[in-house]
Amino acid sequence: MNPNPPTTRRLSREEREELQVKRKPKRALGLFDSTMVVIGVMIGSGIFIVPAGMARILGGPGWFLAAWVFAAVLTIAAALSFGELASMMPGGGGMYLYLREAYSPLWGFLYGWTLFSVIQTGTIAAVAVAFARFLGVLAPSISESHYLVAPLHLSSHYALTLSTAQLVALLVIALLTATNTLGIEYAKIVQNAFTVAKLGALAALILLGLTVGWNSSAVHTNIAAFWQRPATGHPVTSLGAILSLLMVFCVSQSGSLFAADAWHDITFAAEEVKDPRRTLPRSLAIGTVIVMLLYLAANIAYLAVLGFPEIQHAPHDRVATAMLQQIFPAWGGAALAVLIMVSTFGCINSLVLAGPRAYYAMARDKLFFPAAGRLNRASVPGWSLAMQGVWAALLVLLTTYSPVTGYGNLYSDLLDYIISAALLFYILTIAAVVVLRHKRPDAERPYRTPGYPVIPAIYVVGASAVVLCLFIDRPATTWPGLALVIAGLPVYWVVRRAGSRNTS
Repeated sequence: MNPNPPTTRRLSREEREELQVKRKPKRALGLFDSTMVVIGVMIGSGIFIVPAGMARILGGPGWFLAAWVFAAVLTIAAALSFGELASMMPGGGGMYLYLREAYSPLWGFLYGWTLFSVIQTGTIAAVAVAFARFLGVLAPSISESHYLVAPLHLSSHYALTLSTAQLVALLVIALLTATNTLGIEYAKIVQNAFTVAKLGALAALILLGLTVGWNSSAVHTNIAAFWQRPATGHPVTSLGAILSLLMVFCVSQSGSLFAADAWHDITFAAEEVKDPRRTLPRSLAIGTVIVMLLYLAANIAYLAVLGFPEIQHAPHDRVATAMLQQIFPAWGGAALAVLIMVSTFGCINSLVLAGPRAYYAMARDKLFFPAAGRLNRASVPGWSLAMQGVWAALLVLLTTYSPVTGYGNLYSDLLDYIISAALLFYILTIAAVVVLRHKRPDAERPYRTPGYPVIPAIYVVGASAVVLCLFIDRPATTWPGLALVIAGLPVYWVVRRAGSRNTS
């Protein structure tokens, strides 16, 4: 008989606070794990879908490939610059921390506000529904038009719906949120397994396209129209044609940059990375280079199998599906669906893992819900994970409605709105490398951006051109995003006031 049976009494508030202070995030992510997070969060469903939209905007295969090269240059330049910030400030929070330190807590909060309200949660919702859509290829009963609960209209333009596809998306979000609350060790096992699997699958897809699927007729046609320009309405040699081409080229980047986005999410979890000052810069560089090379190779494979018009007009924009069906007509579509399901599942896990670490950092600075700043028994921000999961689930359920187009996804509109604003935050963060070189010249920097200041300047100038063109060409989907960010200003004032009262 145990003379000292374990007590079942509830801990006092003081005891809970003392226990919370003793808990620290576990440094469990090595270089391989961190690189798998970088790769896993980048590769979702975008590379299999967005090339169709880019091809329609651009005139010929040459401009199409050039756009992907441009995206690769920008992404790698950003990652190399981020490495310096990560090595200088190895605390958790990533961009929130860097913007706070370089400019002010307001800029950090505005990014965190946008991250939680749309960027991270909206992307989780979008990728979860993408997983369900491709599961529907194998199980047709899973569909966004197969309602379990009939649409409940909240207004003339918004409704709550629950379809079989939405239910699958909710279950995936719930499952991965739950596994992440078990600890970083469990989360990294899931992450590593699915990232390795999708890397192998994407490499196999590329290899098939460049070997078995090689279509000499398509290749000849694509080479013949390689530098065909998009129709601009201006003479080919005029200044107007050049400016129009530049506009089209930059606008097309919304697709490629979206497909390559979130590469920096590992920095949110810096407190759980072993030797972060060295590991984070390496994982960012290795991960982004691998993914962008694979993306370039994938697009070359598409062009080796399909004629450019086939890419432009692929059914439902599923270019990779069209490619595999060309090679294996009987089962190509089903094989691609499995590939994308593996890819999106791993991507969702990366997003679910990373985001709460930023909200955790904000909560510790009294700029987010206090509960988000607590670690659970597994030393992960459990409440932060739960809040993110609930909001992402709500974005899955909320739909837009139009008498003309029917029901749509609210998160899709929000992501369209926010893409330019997100790029503005990237530009500010990369510029922070220069700002902090002047503001804190003596700070410890184990890693310094190679080619400074040229590398940061490449990103700032290139991304600024993209943002400018998006604001000019697509005002309906860019200005609302800026308005959403600005809406964070009164929220910041309220949160600061609340934080001041709690500490006084």
